[in-house]
Amino acid sequence: MRYSTKLIGTTRLAGAALVLTMAAACGSPTSMANAPASGTETAPPSGSAGTSTSVPPPGKPQFDPPQGAQRVPDNRVDGAALPKTFPKEVYSDNGGTVLVVRAEEGGCGHALGEAVEQSAQKVVVDLSETKAQTGQMCTMDLRHPVISVALGAPLGERTVVLKQSAPR
Repeated sequence: MRYSTKLIGTTRLAGAALVLTMAAACGSPTSMANAPASGTETAPPSGSAGTSTSVPPPGKPQFDPPQGAQRVPDNRVDGAALPKTFPKEVYSDNGGTVLVVRAEEGGCGHALGEAVEQSAQKVVVDLSETKAQTGQMCTMDLRHPVISVALGAPLGERTVVLKQSAPR
């Protein structure tokens, strides 16, 4: 009886050591140092060195407004068409030719924004989200990234009207 208990304990210890060794080898900094990049890192666009703009690249939502972006005063942002809980935060950047808008996305969707109307009095920004692929499992989280929207002319004193359309 004593022998079998020692044998079982030794087997468990050896198995645990094997599992720990494999786990350490898979996640060790040494094994990761030479691993190929995951593809999520992006290099700055060529020719961007020395430019003064801090606009987030299109299609790459961030969670903080770009450094140097100016908040558009709340009295010049009309978010009445958005759901009550939707953020109504807008910044101008790049001399007012780019709006940086706080959007909403969740699960597998990604926020989209487009200036659908630009007049002397207002700029209408349509906010939507990409549709999740059918059959794809998605988390139920809610995110509020900032996205950039190009304008044809600087914002100036125009009002920004935010609206939301169905997922695309």
